[in-house]
Amino acid sequence: MSKEEIYTIPIIDAFNSDCECPFCYLFDGLEKNAIDFVLGPSYMDVDIRDHTNISGFCPSHYGKLFNEKNRLGMALILETHMKRVRQDLEGTLMQPSKAKGIKIGKRATLSPVKDFTDHLVHQCYICDRIQDFLDRYMDTFFYLWKKDPSFRVLFTSSKGFCIKHFGHLYDIGDHVLKDKDFQAFQADLIRIQQTNYDRVIEDLEWFITKFDYRYEKEPWKQSKDAVSRSIQKLSSYKA
Repeated sequence: MSKEEIYTIPIIDAFNSDCECPFCYLFDGLEKNAIDFVLGPSYMDVDIRDHTNISGFCPSHYGKLFNEKNRLGMALILETHMKRVRQDLEGTLMQPSKAKGIKIGKRATLSPVKDFTDHLVHQCYICDRIQDFLDRYMDTFFYLWKKDPSFRVLFTSSKGFCIKHFGHLYDIGDHVLKDKDFQAFQADLIRIQQTNYDRVIEDLEWFITKFDYRYEKEPWKQSKDAVSRSIQKLSSYKA
């Protein structure tokens, strides 16, 4: 498989999946692969452990790694990461405090310790790994949009995107497309998004209506999963 196919095939598969957001679909696959990778033989790889020792994981991915039930793998990862955190924290505690009196909002400038802890809790090896791939998928999306007429058909017939990935597409398109191309892309993107928001809203309205006893014998139509699809459209979270 060529380097180009590594990214084009998953993008096309995602747009063929009939989902509410192809980039959420890609995210789910990338997340599963990243978790499998971290808890596979890679946790014995020195280079990988160096990265996980520095970054650790976000609370969500700590939970998902824990739920995989590879306790030995988690213990090995946590042992060296905690030792690294212990070492870095000790070094941070020895740093002089920043000058007092400078205000950020209603409080003084953050101390080196708070800077360190904030940075640590917002780092995640899995999130970073996923984002690297998603950035490449975004680039591939615009490559296909410009070069492949059949992909444009897939795009325009899609069910739209979650609000986060809609915003990413809008912003990246504004930067990577020529003015005329962006105008065409923008018009299609907005139409797709609005049409599919209306579709999900209609399903949500019918879901609510079904709880009225007068409609209890009416079919559910496409509304049974309207709540979970609405949540995904608004937050990227697949309930």
